[in-house]
Amino acid sequence: MMTDDKANNESWDLIHVYTRAEAIADGVLIDVTDIARETGFRFPVAMTTAAWFACVDVPLGLASQDETGRLWDVLNVLMFTIRSSKDDCSRLSFRVSVLNEHGKFEQVELKSICGPGDNLEPVVTILLPNED
Repeated sequence: MMTDDKANNESWDLIHVYTRAEAIADGVLIDVTDIARETGFRFPVAMTTAAWFACVDVPLGLASQDETGRLWDVLNVLMFTIRSSKDDCSRLSFRVSVLNEHGKFEQVELKSICGPGDNLEPVVTILLPNED
């Protein structure tokens, strides 16, 4: 059973905090805010590297594709999902259709989380469903 003291997070001593800025500097997150603003986002947006490689990174041999266009697709699908959602948009699942290395379309499941950034400002993160 938790005591009142342990239930209050403010009384805990933090050993280490890994900030969003550190995750971007380390390459764990990829900042896509500039293009996201062009698609209508008002908050900073980042993607995990796993989500980037699943949807934005262009497989070898697909000369007709580029990362900017693929990123634009991801962001537009997310923006459409946000605008058409009737529920809380702080956590959303969505699918993006991407060309794979065989030139076939495949559906990639993603999720977005809108939560507090390093300074408690709203930020959006795009992840694979199994990531936190």
